[in-house]
Amino acid sequence: MTSCYAEIVPQLVTRIDDETAAAIDALVDAGDFASRSDVVRAGVLRLIDERRRQAIGDEIVAGYQRTPETVEELAAAEANARAMIADEPW
Repeated sequence: MTSCYAEIVPQLVTRIDDETAAAIDALVDAGDFASRSDVVRAGVLRLIDERRRQAIGDEIVAGYQRTPETVEELAAAEANARAMIADEPW
């Protein structure tokens, strides 16, 4: 038995106001997206990516808060930064 794409991919349905629909249609009419679905899909994927990146950033901050850099590590980082700047052909 053959399955079509629409049968195997989850479909989400939502309601939006006229102003939002018009803005979506403008993006499609401008050629930025092929369809309303493409606009919504891009927005959802962007939101998911932003939240994922924020969670990663939060984890990094929490790690530094649990185990702060030592005075020696900070001094070495500063020395390396100064050396890289001094090597630049300004």
